[in-house]
Amino acid sequence: MQTGKESWGATLKLFWHRRVITMLFLGFSAGIPLLLIFSSLSLWLREAGVDRAVVTFFSWAALGYSFKFVWAPLVDQLPLPGLSRLLGRRRAWMLVAQCAIAASILLMASIDPGQGDSSLTLMAIAAVMLGFSAATQDIVIDAFRIESADVKLQALLSSTYIVGYRLAMLLTGAGSLYLAEAFGSTGEIYSYQAWQYTYILMAAAMVVGVVTTLMVDEPERSKSKSYLETTHEYGRFLFLFALAVTGFIGAYVFSSEVAAQLKVAIATLMHNEILAALLVEALRLTTAVIIAWALAITLVKLNIVRYAMLERTYLMPIRDFFERYGWSFAWMLLALIGLYRISDIVLGVISNVFYYDMGFSKTEIATVVKTFGLLMTIAGGLVGGLLAVRIGVIRMLLVGGVLAAATNLLFMLLASIGYDMFWFYFVISADNLSAGIASAAFVAFLSSLTNVSFTAMQYAIFSSLMTLIPKSLGGYSGSMVNAIGYQNFFLVTAILGIPVLLLIVFAARRFEIHQRST
Repeated sequence: MQTGKESWGATLKLFWHRRVITMLFLGFSAGIPLLLIFSSLSLWLREAGVDRAVVTFFSWAALGYSFKFVWAPLVDQLPLPGLSRLLGRRRAWMLVAQCAIAASILLMASIDPGQGDSSLTLMAIAAVMLGFSAATQDIVIDAFRIESADVKLQALLSSTYIVGYRLAMLLTGAGSLYLAEAFGSTGEIYSYQAWQYTYILMAAAMVVGVVTTLMVDEPERSKSKSYLETTHEYGRFLFLFALAVTGFIGAYVFSSEVAAQLKVAIATLMHNEILAALLVEALRLTTAVIIAWALAITLVKLNIVRYAMLERTYLMPIRDFFERYGWSFAWMLLALIGLYRISDIVLGVISNVFYYDMGFSKTEIATVVKTFGLLMTIAGGLVGGLLAVRIGVIRMLLVGGVLAAATNLLFMLLASIGYDMFWFYFVISADNLSAGIASAAFVAFLSSLTNVSFTAMQYAIFSSLMTLIPKSLGGYSGSMVNAIGYQNFFLVTAILGIPVLLLIVFAARRFEIHQRST
C-alpha cells in the first residue's frame, strides 16, 4: 500500500475525488432516520408523558439495522421490475428505500403518542417501518461505497460518509429540537402539532438522497455483476423470506403473555428484574430465529426454493469470510465487530433522557449536543480518516476504543455535578471527538474485511453484528438507570469497553500479517 509514502498534500487532495464527494450526500441521506427513532423520538415521547423505561424500549425499533443481513441478499440480487433496468442494481434499491423512509417518517408524524397505549403501539409500528427502510438504504449505500472505489480511498469515503451522516444528525437532532420548541412544544406544555410539523419537515429532507441517487452513476463493479436467477426463482425466494419473517414476528406476538409471566417468575427467583428480562428476551429471540430458519428449510425440502440459491445467497458469503481468515481468527474478528461500539451505543440510547433529567432544556441540548457536539464528531471523523490512511486502520481502532471507554467516565462527572454548561460542553466535546475518530476507523476496518464478490451480504453481516448486542442491551438502559442510578450506569458502560481493547490487541498482529499477505 503506497499511501503511507505520499505527502500530506496528496492525501488531502483525495477529498476532492468524485466518489468521495458523492458519499457526503449519501451519508446525509443515511443519517436522517437514526435520531428520529432514537433521541429525538425519546424526547417527543418524554414530553408526551411516556415513562422513561418505555421510552428506551423504543430503541429496539432500530433493531432492523442489526438484522439487515437477513434481507441483504434480496437487496443484492433481487431486481426491481423496470427500475433496476433503468437505474441499475444499487440505485434502484436506493431510491425505493429513500421513498420508504420518507413515507415512514410521515406516518410517525400522523400519530400522537400522548393518546395512550394504542397510539404507542402504532408509533412503535411506524418506528419499526422506519428502521427497516433505513437499514435497507444502509445495505445499498454500503455496497455502493465499497464498489465505487478501491481500498486506497475507502478510509476517506468513510470519512465523508460520516461527515454527511453527522450533518443529517444535526438536522434531525438539533434541528428537530429547535423546530419542536419553536412550534410550541416544551417540557411544561406538550404540543403534538409541533412535533407533527417537525417530523413532516424531516421527511422532506430525504429529497437530498433522492436527488443524489438520480444524479450519480452506477458503480462499474455493480454493472459487471449479473442477476443469477429468473424472475420466477426470485419470486419464490421472496416468498421464503416473507414466510420466515412472518414466523419470526409470530413467535414474538404469541409468546408475549408467556414471556411476561416468565419475567415475573425469574425476577422473583433471582431478585433481579433487569437480568430476568434479558434472559427471557434472549430466549424469545432464539426461539423466533429457530422458527424462521425451520420455515425456510421446510420450503427448501419441499423444493419450493432451490437449496443452491439459498447456499449462494446466505452460506457462500459466510464460508468465504471464514476461509479467508481462518476459523479462530474469523471468530475473533466477529467478536471485535460485535463489541467495538458497545460502550457508546448503550450510553447513547439514554443520553438525551439523561440531559433532560439533569435540567438542560431542549434548546440547550440542541445547541451543545446536536450542534457543537456534531462539529466535534465531524472533526474527529476527518482526523480519524486521515490518520487511518497514514498510520493504519488497526492502530486507529485501538485509539478509538480507548477514547470511547474513557470518555464514558466523564458522564459520571457530569451526573455528579448536575446542571453546569461548562462541564456539559466539555463532556460533549470529548465524547463526540472520540466517537468521530472511532467511527471513521471502524467503518474503514469493516470495509477492508469485505470481499467485493459478496459486498452487500458480508458488510450487512458486519454492520448488523456491530449494533446487535449494544442495541439489545441499550433497550434496557432506562430500567438499569432506574435500578442503579446514572453514575453507576455510566461506570458499567465504561467497563464494557475493556474486553474490546483486549480483542484489538490480540487481533492486531494477525490482522496486519494477513493484510500484507493478500
